[in-house]
Amino acid sequence: MDSSQLLKGVLDLAVLAVLDARDGYGYDVVRRLTEAGLEEVGDASVYGTLRRLFKAGALNSYVVTSHEGPHRKYYGLNEVGRTMYAASAKRWTSFAATMDSLLKEGHA
Repeated sequence: MDSSQLLKGVLDLAVLAVLDARDGYGYDVVRRLTEAGLEEVGDASVYGTLRRLFKAGALNSYVVTSHEGPHRKYYGLNEVGRTMYAASAKRWTSFAATMDSLLKEGHA
């Protein structure tokens, strides 16, 4: 099974989960996803997801100046994003439980 296809299907939820914990800028979100075990996540995919979620009204953004490089654009969940995250997490939990059940039946 191609794990990159699975990742595409859950990247929005993964980004929302990371931002639910605390706001972050693009590279920070990539790093946190990688540290969580999503080693195959690509920078471009995450940046595209952040832009898409922002455009959908799920994220707020703000710029923080940096003394060590360019300014960083931070993203955080707003009320729409928190609602989206809760609904997506519920769907994922139900889907994962169904898959777990199917896999257990297949090995019984």
